[in-house]
Amino acid sequence: MTSSTSLIAATFVLGAGTFGFRFAGPALRSRVRISPSSEKLMATAAVVLLTALVATAALVDGHDFVGIARPAGVAVGGVLAWRKAPFVLVVIAAAATAAGLRLVGIH
Repeated sequence: MTSSTSLIAATFVLGAGTFGFRFAGPALRSRVRISPSSEKLMATAAVVLLTALVATAALVDGHDFVGIARPAGVAVGGVLAWRKAPFVLVVIAAAATAAGLRLVGIH
């Protein structure tokens, strides 16, 4: 297979899988019962997974620590999002914090 053929095939496979998962939820909702403790565990697992994703993206680049500027920007954005600030303000404040720290030489 050529690289473009592989890319097209992978796109169709991922699209079909995504459609299958999205269709299975409503279709199986009335047939499959999940215990309340399992639902709570899945909700907790989702939060832990997203937290780990944010932590790795904010703290490392490859195998190296990124410095203080990026985590500080993420922290500012996180606090503003937690306080329910408008999304545009969250993004601008996080970027301005990281850029400002880098501007004064704190990487």
